[in-house]
Amino acid sequence: MVRSGFARLAAGLGLALALLAPPVRAQTENEVDLALVIAVDVSFSMDTDEQALQREGFAEAFRSQPVHDAVRGGMLGRIAVSYMEWAGSPDQRVIIPWTILDNSESLMAFADRIASVPLRRAQRTSISGAIDFGVKMLEDSGVTATRQVLDISGDGPNNQGRYVIEARDEALAKGIIINGLPIMLRKPGYLDIPELDVYYKDCVIGGQGAFTVPVRERDQFIEAIKTKILLEIANLIHEEPKITRIQDAPRTNCLAGEMQWRDRWNN
Repeated sequence: MVRSGFARLAAGLGLALALLAPPVRAQTENEVDLALVIAVDVSFSMDTDEQALQREGFAEAFRSQPVHDAVRGGMLGRIAVSYMEWAGSPDQRVIIPWTILDNSESLMAFADRIASVPLRRAQRTSISGAIDFGVKMLEDSGVTATRQVLDISGDGPNNQGRYVIEARDEALAKGIIINGLPIMLRKPGYLDIPELDVYYKDCVIGGQGAFTVPVRERDQFIEAIKTKILLEIANLIHEEPKITRIQDAPRTNCLAGEMQWRDRWNN
């Protein structure tokens, strides 16, 4: 499903780009079509195999020709991207600082930098901390972007820091779009929740055209990330399959992670 979706996106994008005029030259070196923060979960709930797949997926995305074409097809033909890792509320690290990508050479070099960074893991899960840190990165980016996007990937709910909906709403008020890559490769366990994709939809993402690309199988991981990056760069609308719920079931509890952590230590 994800693999064929990426192929269709790539084919459609190629046709659209063939009809476009050459990119408009930016008036200054700091003008870009997109400022994108890739925020990657490195909490202990992510095993090393998942982390390696996640890293490979982002590297492969920036190596793929459809992504190169999407950058070239923007109004200015250039984007700014930064790659950061996050776990608990005090743990966010910029792995690759803001980098202008405007040709195949710069995109391939960015992919190589992603692939070369050693894997690490850390405690707890603070999506709100990742959002707040990503917002600050966008504010300090030094670029003027048509769109500002925060790309959050993770495999569990917020369980540390301030409430995720508070961080999300403040980011949206600043015109930032938040997209999500909920990772659901394991059966819900001690500190996991079922329907993490619904949690991301209700509690994490937002802004014009915001979307999630859930990952439910290991063999979907790399293609899902490539699809997500392509959608974000090309500013395409993602049509997600409808999520079926039990009739009259309540919406997601956006404090589910905090409640799980409290119950763990109270018991």
